[in-house]
Amino acid sequence: MEDVWAYLRGAMAEFGFTRLLYGLTSHRSGLHLGDRQDITIMSTFDPDYMARFLDGGLYFHAPMVRWGIDNVGARSWRWIAERAEAGLMDSAEERLFELNRSYDLLTGVTLSFPHSSQRTRAGIGLAPDPGVEQDEVDEIWNRHGREIWALNNVAHLKITTLPLLNARRPLTPRQREVLEWVGDGKTTADIATIVGLTAATVEKHLRLARESLGVETTAQAVLKASLLNQIYQVERSG
Repeated sequence: MEDVWAYLRGAMAEFGFTRLLYGLTSHRSGLHLGDRQDITIMSTFDPDYMARFLDGGLYFHAPMVRWGIDNVGARSWRWIAERAEAGLMDSAEERLFELNRSYDLLTGVTLSFPHSSQRTRAGIGLAPDPGVEQDEVDEIWNRHGREIWALNNVAHLKITTLPLLNARRPLTPRQREVLEWVGDGKTTADIATIVGLTAATVEKHLRLARESLGVETTAQAVLKASLLNQIYQVERSG
């Protein structure tokens, strides 16, 4: 994933977008994007900004995040400025707008990617260096939008095939193994025989997997691990 992210950062910098914020969730329900710990986030934004944006829960109220939940495609951040000028923002949006202003993050474009299920949502915010006006950003998009969209969409599709290591703790190889056997319909006794462990030890690995994934049942653990691409994966060497 680091390689994909490094490539995308370099590619977007060539178009003048040096500040990127990518988010992916497979746990969306209505307007809620799921537990913060279940959202994969990569960013080149200022760490202090990200702490306030995420830990303060402001991302729940970001106009572009809300837009991305129900839409696919690209939208200029000019829309945010127009909402502010028209007095259409609620108090939470206004707080975020002022935070963005303090970090010179008022110009850019947001891409919302096609989703494979009702629970999956992903998007990326592309912002230029401080001081670049929205007119310049819109002109970049007018000239290179199709290429920018294609590069980001390919990177996003690649990310969705990689293990998303945002569990509370990474699953161990044994935890992944027993979850895979559960997913194949095997009982605890079956798994114990197959992997050469006692039933009690298998149960211990399943309990630790549930704790690592932050779920209550083994069925939920299998589903979540699958959504995070942490099971049924081919081991990569090197």
